[in-house]
Amino acid sequence: MTESPTLYRIPPQSGAGFTLKRGDVLVVIDAWGEQVSDLMAFAADERGEWLSSGRTFDYNETIYLTTGHVLYSNRSRPMFTLLRDDVGRHDFLLTPCSTETFEILYPPGTADGHPSCFSNLVQALAPYGIQPDQIPTTLNIFMNVVVDDSGRVKIAPPISTAGQQLHLRAEMDLIVGLTACSAEGSNGGTFKPIDYHVIPAGTPQ
Repeated sequence: MTESPTLYRIPPQSGAGFTLKRGDVLVVIDAWGEQVSDLMAFAADERGEWLSSGRTFDYNETIYLTTGHVLYSNRSRPMFTLLRDDVGRHDFLLTPCSTETFEILYPPGTADGHPSCFSNLVQALAPYGIQPDQIPTTLNIFMNVVVDDSGRVKIAPPISTAGQQLHLRAEMDLIVGLTACSAEGSNGGTFKPIDYHVIPAGTPQ
């Protein structure tokens, strides 16, 4: 009998860092619904290679990424393949929320002591030697960014419901940072946890 993988919970407005082996499948779960999770990844053997939104959009010829699409590194190598997508709407346009996000886009005083995905990723990835300036645009799982005909972007509440998942197969050994997003505007006004587990390479699914 195959043992069930360990389920991890990222508390609201926090993050986690971990590694994946090539072939492992990362399962990201919106535990309660309408909660974004920012994901960033680096090649385990070369910290100068990271997940690239520009390369990914270019090679897939779309900004709407879903089942079957490959996510590429800044060196044009596959990093993840999306195997299962229960939601069909994620964002790879916007950077992780930061202190500056709250200073510029939110009411005055919001930034004071406010957790952010950027700071949570910095903390989660620091043990792996990742520097803050190495963290670029993240894959914002379950985030619902609407682009109108003029190119203007609007952040709407996620359309994900409790228990919906995104499965990503690692195409190389990776260092990964994952968050439960800290921006009110991205999560329908509330903060909730994100669950995840890893299916080891070669495990029947």
